[in-house]
Amino acid sequence: MMKNKLFITIIAVTLFAACEEDFMDPRSISTFNNEYIFSNVDDARNAVNAIYSHFNQDAFRSRLSNNMTGNTDIEHQSGWTSNADRYQIWNLEALTTNRDLDIVWTYAYRAIRDANIAIEGIQESGNLEASDENVRRTFNHLLGEAYTLRAYWYSMLIFHFGDVPYITVAPKAGADLNQPKTDRNVILTGVIQDMIDAEANMMWADQLPYGAEQVNREYTLGMIARLSLQRGGYFLTPELTMEREGDYLDYYQIAREYTRKLMELKDRQLPVDYRQIFVNQHNGKSPVNSDVLFEVPFGQGQGDVGWNIGVTVEGGPTASHDYGSGGNYMQMPISYYLSFDEEDKRREVTTSLYQINTDFQQEFIEPSYNIAQGKWNRALLDPPPGSSSAKGTGINWPMMRYSDVILMFAEAENEINGPTAEAQEALKRVRRRAFDDVDWPENVDQYVANVSTSKESFFEAIVDERAWEFGGEMIRKYELIRWGIYSEKVQETVEELKNLADAAFNGTTDEPIYMYWKTDEDGDFIIYNRDENVIAPPDDTWMQAPFVLSLHSDETQYQEFILKDWENYINGPQPGVVRYIFPIPNVAIENSRGVLQNDGYGF
Repeated sequence: MMKNKLFITIIAVTLFAACEEDFMDPRSISTFNNEYIFSNVDDARNAVNAIYSHFNQDAFRSRLSNNMTGNTDIEHQSGWTSNADRYQIWNLEALTTNRDLDIVWTYAYRAIRDANIAIEGIQESGNLEASDENVRRTFNHLLGEAYTLRAYWYSMLIFHFGDVPYITVAPKAGADLNQPKTDRNVILTGVIQDMIDAEANMMWADQLPYGAEQVNREYTLGMIARLSLQRGGYFLTPELTMEREGDYLDYYQIAREYTRKLMELKDRQLPVDYRQIFVNQHNGKSPVNSDVLFEVPFGQGQGDVGWNIGVTVEGGPTASHDYGSGGNYMQMPISYYLSFDEEDKRREVTTSLYQINTDFQQEFIEPSYNIAQGKWNRALLDPPPGSSSAKGTGINWPMMRYSDVILMFAEAENEINGPTAEAQEALKRVRRRAFDDVDWPENVDQYVANVSTSKESFFEAIVDERAWEFGGEMIRKYELIRWGIYSEKVQETVEELKNLADAAFNGTTDEPIYMYWKTDEDGDFIIYNRDENVIAPPDDTWMQAPFVLSLHSDETQYQEFILKDWENYINGPQPGVVRYIFPIPNVAIENSRGVLQNDGYGF
């Protein structure tokens, strides 16, 4: 399917104003007659497109999608080296003047505003019961799209700000939309029910003109499960404790029911070629009935994937190639790379040990611990975007994959009933794709049997599997939060990195202290010893790069990032609890005219 450029390029300026000061300002309504707009399929489609348009703002394309999602046990960034906005976020010390937080807050509520307008217009149009089957079907689907997109933005607001205003009505002249905060669990309960009410009348991706590049029934079913696990999971209270509601099992039941529903109504085989899933993101292919359920479609000149996340490519006007420049804001720790089984095919796709220089040659990453998310690489673009290009790669961003649904089912089933045969089979389905079939007896069947001796051990296996399956897709932060193990996992990461550094320095490890690499005559990047320590390479054509040894520092014993990147995640205002909640931006506080304030969380 060719890449859809409609949703995020049409801002629907004929429907809604593009700018306002208050986050839900009634002046956003235009003079157009809503009765006319929602009287026909085409204009109603444009109204829903207005919700999608906010994906092409920095609030999503470089913030929520990836830039605000570290540090975790599988990614890190050094927020302590600067006081700039994104560094404040990485270091969990964001000020109320932080522009990035303001951008996310503002555009989240603009998206919610446009969703509310679409929902109300569709509901009042009469077309949900139209006699024309195509009109009725389309309007019911559009309603489901709007509900699901609104649910996404509320989920993100809750993860980043906790309790927030819950606005579910379209802005009208004279209406007071400066609402106080609503309990986050009330919001999640509401948006989950909205999607439950709508999903049966939605269409599958293979019934839609833009397939996986627009919200479809399978994605909504997946979002019911994802937000139910969020609702049933842990959350940070204003008193800096991690708690969960007493009815949490009810929401695991919902997650179990709706993942099972998708698996029964619209099951599909996981693609055998794991790498191709992400190659497709680069070249505008969005196959339906495959792994990606929904992806944000960035057109040419849009999106930051491959610019601020992915393989480092050195470009510019003097470069010998036309792929431009891209870097990586979120490195992956060596402990994550080493956690993969040697035979796991996902490792070499997910983690990149090479970067591309201006001569378009692959070389070992520098420094050697800056492992990049290998799923994203602007050098895969066809045609190349130009030597001086940077942002605006047009690479799509996956919002949910079918393997996620399968693993959510396994998790929910285990939480309710323990590691049943159904839960085990779900875990096996995901692992089979990760290994050649000759390795299945050991790495699938025996592995799953070993981790299925208890509910606790199976849960730990799910935690690991999700790290290996979704590395680089930047959802780990939200998982660690809802599991209530954020602090625990980052502490484990720091200790593991220290142990690796000490063992490498003392020469007591079997892991590659150095890696030896070269580029062969075909231009392919080759590493001699990815999985073992060797004293020397077979000949002098190989170049040496410190690998595990790169974690050691002669001055501070460990590299500073090990000592500082996760420090506020371990010993913040409440040691042992990650204060992942950020303050509401000053602009929103001021515009609320006294309704909102930052209280609790040590602010």
